[in-house]
Amino acid sequence: MNLAYLENSWLRLELLSPSHLESLWEVVQHIDVFAFSPNDLSSKDKLESYIQHAIAEHQKEEAIPFAIYDKKNKVYVGSTRFGYIDHKNRLLHIGWTWIAPKSQGTGLNTSLKQLMISEAFGPMNMRKIVFRVDALNTRSRKAVEKLGATLEGILKKDVYVKGGRLRDTCCYALFREGFFKNK
Repeated sequence: MNLAYLENSWLRLELLSPSHLESLWEVVQHIDVFAFSPNDLSSKDKLESYIQHAIAEHQKEEAIPFAIYDKKNKVYVGSTRFGYIDHKNRLLHIGWTWIAPKSQGTGLNTSLKQLMISEAFGPMNMRKIVFRVDALNTRSRKAVEKLGATLEGILKKDVYVKGGRLRDTCCYALFREGFFKNK
């Protein structure tokens, strides 16, 4: 998995590294990632630990984490990753995505996800992509549904998030054959 970056005309996904800490700290301190995710990124130390953990998963070939660079505005705007990569069964998850508030609702996330989906179903030769979303995160649920993913089920009281709340996790899937059929 020697994927150093992915890009289109709008954005570049760069393999996440410690060098992204300062740029991503500028983004994440304006977002409450922990509201819908089990990842508490409320301090620079916690973000640094998050980055180190993502890099360790990449070294074990379990994930490919990225920093998101907005080429139009020349600024880093968040992070995302391919995770739970299962080569034998040809499936992976797309997630761990957080984006600067100023970039939300601009189409950047759709462009980002389309880039990742094309890579997963193309060069990576995956057959299934999974998205896990907090049931209360209606904005993210609508975004995933807009991509053509369908709800497969809900994992009740799945993971802890901010305030000790046990979130219900909606599991969405996108299949290779359905994705290319709709193109």
